[in-house]
Amino acid sequence: MGDGRGAAGPELVDVTSLDGLLRELAPQVLAAVVRRYGGFDTCEDAVQEALLAAATQWPVQGVPDNPKAWLITVAARRRTEMWRSDTARARREEAVFIQDASGSVPDVDDTLTLFLLCCHPSLTHPSQVALTLRAVGGLSTAEIARSFLVPEATVAQRISRAKQRIKADGFRLPPALELPERIAVVLRVLYLIFNEGYTASSGVSLNRVELTAEAIRLTRQLRPERPDDGEIAGLLALMLLTDARRPARTARDGALVPLAAQDRGLWDSVAIAEGTSLITSALAVAPVGPYQVQAAIAAVHDEASSADATDWRQILVLYDLLERLAPGPMVTLNRVVAVAMVHGPAAGLRLLDSLAPHYRVDAVRAHLLDMAGEYAAAGVHYGRAARGTLSVPERRYLEGRARAAAGMGGGSGVRSSPDSSPS
Repeated sequence: MGDGRGAAGPELVDVTSLDGLLRELAPQVLAAVVRRYGGFDTCEDAVQEALLAAATQWPVQGVPDNPKAWLITVAARRRTEMWRSDTARARREEAVFIQDASGSVPDVDDTLTLFLLCCHPSLTHPSQVALTLRAVGGLSTAEIARSFLVPEATVAQRISRAKQRIKADGFRLPPALELPERIAVVLRVLYLIFNEGYTASSGVSLNRVELTAEAIRLTRQLRPERPDDGEIAGLLALMLLTDARRPARTARDGALVPLAAQDRGLWDSVAIAEGTSLITSALAVAPVGPYQVQAAIAAVHDEASSADATDWRQILVLYDLLERLAPGPMVTLNRVVAVAMVHGPAAGLRLLDSLAPHYRVDAVRAHLLDMAGEYAAAGVHYGRAARGTLSVPERRYLEGRARAAAGMGGGSGVRSSPDSSPS
């Protein structure tokens, strides 16, 4: 009874299905064990051993009727062994916990609990990202390091420090009044993971599919926990609508293809339909938030049959709203592009002077100068932008624009919006 099996007997699955099931259940089991016992490090080790036991036993014995309860039970037993110095207390806790696990596992938003733990406000953003990918996403330290192009030791140190910080500060579910603020941190972490995957900040690849896919998967996993939260729906819609363009963003040689030059026939129509449906529903019933507005902007881009058919006036209205809801330099920069597309490059250039130096500001300035026919100046700023990015595809693209502007009198091909705007 304690292993979660029922009278119907075990269900056999293939290895691929089993891997998917364990990946889905891992964060739920970890959240349940951490919530009951505390001690993130010890609980994570216990859950990893339970997952290993399942991966070994289930292909032979079959999957239990209640696989989550089985994993919780095994993890609880392993955790008890790790704390044998406190045998009496551990056995009492184990007995109660196994009794709970052998029946119906209470619905206490385990996934949300684990997200809140990994995105504890005392942690830095890099630590929150690393811990979320490790505990909720199931990525190894090596996989996280490869995704962000940092040494494995650096990621290991971030995760270790994060765990120690959580242990020192303690963890409890925040009061109801604090929950929206804490969920906002969770969404910010998921947004950061997606952005790094969609446009890698450095390296030879424009995007890292493993990160965008993981961000979408985790956001999907979070949404049922808060089905009425418009910003969760908005973030998922934004990810889907943006990632739908990924097949057209790079040429065969890996070169960056700007939005206006992309073959829209390569865009993922299924993802666009889902994202559009999500944002339409969210805007109809939930208070408007920044992720919803960004998703609406992405939907306007995706619904245009061509670059020339893009409704830039609607996009500008949406950026005006976004700048009021979530002001920031990148929002302002993207609004500048919309202003230029509606009112002309001179209007956009006047607005750029308020922004601090950044290679993306140089890229937008170069593009607007190019649009205005000031090709020599455009070439200078394209070159400056190229020197400022650590992304190889971005640098090659900007260098190509610089050469075209300088050597061909601005005949650099399609007058596309720069890569600071959604692509």
